[in-house]
Amino acid sequence: MARHLKLLVQRWSSRVFSVEVDGAPRYFGIREQLRGEPVPPDVFSEVQKQDRCYSLLVCSGDRVTGDRFHWELRDRLQRQLPPGSGLRSMSSFIPDQKGSLLKGYFLQSRAGNSSLIEDILTDLEQRNPVLVCSYSQSEDGQQWTQCLWYQSEDNPVRFCVVPSETPKHHPSVLNMINSDVFYSLDEACDVLKQCGDIIPETRSVLGMLPSSLDARRKPDFPVIVIEGLDATGKTTLTESLRDSLGATLLRSPPQCLSAWRGRFDREPPLIRRAFYAVGNYITAEQINQEASKSPVIVDRFWHSTAAYAIATAVTGPVSNLPHEGAEVYHWPGDLLQPSLVILLTLDPEERKRRLRSRGLMKTDEEEELDHNKLFRTRVEEAYRRIVGSACIALDASPSADLVLQQALLLIRAKCHL
Repeated sequence: MARHLKLLVQRWSSRVFSVEVDGAPRYFGIREQLRGEPVPPDVFSEVQKQDRCYSLLVCSGDRVTGDRFHWELRDRLQRQLPPGSGLRSMSSFIPDQKGSLLKGYFLQSRAGNSSLIEDILTDLEQRNPVLVCSYSQSEDGQQWTQCLWYQSEDNPVRFCVVPSETPKHHPSVLNMINSDVFYSLDEACDVLKQCGDIIPETRSVLGMLPSSLDARRKPDFPVIVIEGLDATGKTTLTESLRDSLGATLLRSPPQCLSAWRGRFDREPPLIRRAFYAVGNYITAEQINQEASKSPVIVDRFWHSTAAYAIATAVTGPVSNLPHEGAEVYHWPGDLLQPSLVILLTLDPEERKRRLRSRGLMKTDEEEELDHNKLFRTRVEEAYRRIVGSACIALDASPSADLVLQQALLLIRAKCHL
């Protein structure tokens, strides 16, 4: 661990820092020496004189341990920090370098709170894999300085804080592959296997995988996946298609994993995404078995897993998403590809009305869809950018009968049914 930290610190001045403000990242950099007139970065523009700011970045060499610690750290800080600390998500990365992302939090002290906050952060630094920095401003408020706590207090390392241009890629983009979105069964299984001691349920989940899995075998009958946000009419359409086509209806994640969904939904993104990725491969095996006898209709599949993960990892406007054609949108090489994917679309206000009328419990991601227009837009755009098994959009606002007829026309044209 000490060697890991030392390597990080050696390239510290090459890093860009990102703080989430109003749902979008604001960037700043550091320099060993200031060149030209000082310009305070945007993230410090609302900080009052005499206030100090702090950052904590999780730097565990074990990504499962680090992700769990980062996930639990927010609750811990919210309990311990004094009111008004303004806790925000933060990250640090080296532009265009894969695997360089560090996640953490940014906060500020109000008058008289610095000593208490520094005691809390000192204890965290001494006991956990975190790098702590403090930020102070000059008398005129124009220049901010970052002090890296990694070194001895007798010889602290200080940097000048400077504005940074928006990087080519959002911080999360270069770190998505087999982290936010999984592209092979082996990668997803490796994450769950590492959790065996802390989450015993992972053994049961992995036990659901068949001994021999041929998820890429071409099915005998067409496989039609119906995608879309909640309340767009997926259940109604999938059941109607099942009856109209004499098809088998499957859902992803599969029913055999339902007992553990609540457990994994409480875990950090890395573990949660691995769980849902494994669910896709179990569903693929079920598809293969059923598609030897009849057409198969699937309520959600890999598209949902990927689109929600990408939209959650990337904050801000749609322009922050990975560019069209990026690797992150490509279908996994070891997973069955559907014959057709239909994406149900619906006006946001109509979708909300339907959700209210249903009165059902919603996941955290569905709650986010309701109040965050940017998140909803990112999810829908991520759906549209997936290639390999591209989505065909279908307006779900007409009557259920009309939507069914339009879906059947698509299926007969594309799948020759």
